[in-house]
Amino acid sequence: MMLIVIFAVLLLLILLGSPILLVLGIVSLGGILYTPDLVVALFPQKMFTSIDSFSLLAMPFFILAGGLMSQGGISKRLVQFAETTVGHTRGGLAQANIVSSMVFSGVSGSSTADTAAVGSILIPSMVEKGYKPGYAAAITATSSTIGPIIPPSMTMIIYGSMAGVSIGGLFLAGIIPGILIGIGLMIAVFIQSFSPSFPELRAREGSFQIREVLRSTRQVWTALLAPVIILGGIVSGIFTATEAGVVTVYYALFTTFVIYRSFTWRDLPKIILESALTTAQVVGIIAVAGALGWLLSYMNFNVMVLHLLTSISTIPIVVFLMMLGIMMILTMFVESLAILIIFIPVAVYVTSTFGIDPLHAGLCIVMATQIGAVTPPVAVLLFVATSIANTTFDQTVKYVWPFLLTLQLVLLLVVFFPAVATFIPRVLVGF
Repeated sequence: MMLIVIFAVLLLLILLGSPILLVLGIVSLGGILYTPDLVVALFPQKMFTSIDSFSLLAMPFFILAGGLMSQGGISKRLVQFAETTVGHTRGGLAQANIVSSMVFSGVSGSSTADTAAVGSILIPSMVEKGYKPGYAAAITATSSTIGPIIPPSMTMIIYGSMAGVSIGGLFLAGIIPGILIGIGLMIAVFIQSFSPSFPELRAREGSFQIREVLRSTRQVWTALLAPVIILGGIVSGIFTATEAGVVTVYYALFTTFVIYRSFTWRDLPKIILESALTTAQVVGIIAVAGALGWLLSYMNFNVMVLHLLTSISTIPIVVFLMMLGIMMILTMFVESLAILIIFIPVAVYVTSTFGIDPLHAGLCIVMATQIGAVTPPVAVLLFVATSIANTTFDQTVKYVWPFLLTLQLVLLLVVFFPAVATFIPRVLVGF
């Protein structure tokens, strides 16, 4: 009965438009107060326990590094690089949008940052070239889901630290699926370019110029090198995933201040403040969502979910698909990070019961939450892109469905063929 009350209040507060941080705090604190044998002191204790992790220290460093490189002009250079490589193809600007997200994901590790950085540059250019604003917003939002999949990834850091899974292994597991998402979206754009409904996709912007590619590569080689340094250091054992965040900050400082000279030391306090505010928001959600997740575990919610799934099927792959489907549906209505943190205990319990590889399960769960983040009716990333495109949410939703289908097909591919995710970690570090 208490579980029903908790979820009813959670849904009611969300429908009323309350901030997700406040909603989770009220529900978790209220649940502890009205549960026999629990005391109010458990609420701050479980909040602290949720964020008391050495692995989570990587998060503020990667956020700061992403802010340094993004505001230092890296995002604009990456977009120019993408335009010179694929801008001459059918749907060139849309293809450049996808490639930009793939490359920028190795810098930011955040889908929201990806949407804002790439969208602010490319969406106005796409609209100017005849692309419908809703279409530009839809492709920007969906391609930005690559951000938390291709390393580094804020979402993987959170999942790995809370689920006890190697963050470095998750980073490596995301490489092939992230690339497959990018390729899948590019194929979807190419297919649409033959439809009479998208005449703007048939226009070609110039021709392929190797000189332009080499010139733009010289401008962004430091940004392209960042994920290589991160993964290379982790795989070789030079530093951990947490230490990689510190290395990335120093690398970003060197790149922006010494190589590009894109801003001065006077700009640094503002960037640090913005990164601190972002970190505080994320950590706040982690804390209160972690407390709620513990409360649900205390009420045997994990066992109830497992019994519900096994009552439908006992086949591991079917149970796994149902769990991913539930998480995708929930992230359609609630912020994906909150859902991920709340259901990490459930996900670990279910997947370990059926012997599903932890890296494979973790990557699929991250992918499912990102798909939910671009699936109406809430779809946070669609709202961000829509505001940049200065259009209506309905117009963006109108064009998002083929791209959503592409994301779901890639997720199914990874689910049914675990080697897509586990091949690189197994070969390089023996996971």
